[in-house]
Amino acid sequence: MSLVFLLVFHDHKRRILAFGIFCDMCNIIMYTSPLTIMKKVITTRSVEYMPFYLSLANFLNGCVWTAYALIKLDIFILISNSLGSISGAVQLILYSCYYRSTPRDEKVIEPKASQIQLSVSDGPDRV
Repeated sequence: MSLVFLLVFHDHKRRILAFGIFCDMCNIIMYTSPLTIMKKVITTRSVEYMPFYLSLANFLNGCVWTAYALIKLDIFILISNSLGSISGAVQLILYSCYYRSTPRDEKVIEPKASQIQLSVSDGPDRV
């Protein structure tokens, strides 16, 4: 994509604007993709299909990059990552709402059949 933008846009400002918008769109898609599972979480009242650590990492990553964008005053980084931190917060709120209603599977461990070793003898005098 970098090569396409270099070849299509000859002006430096237009190149930065177009590439920034493209990267923002990709970043927003990345941050909001875990939200596609929201309907399933709400209908099943279970967070079984929504990984907690992914939601937490999504939120923390968005917050860190938003803070960096505010320090640097970069609008392209600020827009997508602030939406990403909001998306991560929504995921964590949803997780906390449905965590207790998630049915817990008690893993049943079936005992293994005991293994009996039989010894073979040729007769009473041989042991």
